[in-house]
Amino acid sequence: MARQIALLRGINLAARNRISMPDLRRALAEAGYDDVATLVQSGNIVLTSAKEPKTLEREISKLVLDEFGVTSATVVRTRDELAETIERNPIPEGPSTPKLFQVTFFPEQPDPGGVARLAEQDFGREEVVVIGREAYAWHPDGIQRSKLARELGRRLGDGGTARNWNTVTKLLELADAG
Repeated sequence: MARQIALLRGINLAARNRISMPDLRRALAEAGYDDVATLVQSGNIVLTSAKEPKTLEREISKLVLDEFGVTSATVVRTRDELAETIERNPIPEGPSTPKLFQVTFFPEQPDPGGVARLAEQDFGREEVVVIGREAYAWHPDGIQRSKLARELGRRLGDGGTARNWNTVTKLLELADAG
């Protein structure tokens, strides 16, 4: 069975969509998933399952709604897919500021027209590169006031979920440890 990484979108943001990670781990284990672990409080799950990623996306989103009353899209990558995402990092300076370097994971490859419109914009020192189902974005002046961060969702769709580089690399470490 494969190690898989499930990323929940939009949970535990301030006071909305609150889910306890111990309760989430328990619910996933009771649903039959093995070796369930979570990282921080923002819906980063590593588990073992023979199911296909698309099946996990549907099942985990349904479980979160049924158990916790929270609607949350789920994006799943296998351990190997996550390792490839890290290996193909197209912005070498990004990891030097890992909290300001993000990868947005999409369930499907973003629309090429949206990618082209995003590439046409001037974001100053910020950079974005879309490869497959991931968008790599470097925000050297911060994320809170980032024009690029706002445009990513507008141009590429709102089905993605972003994680900073620290989280991405720690998820791979957690997948390898289990």
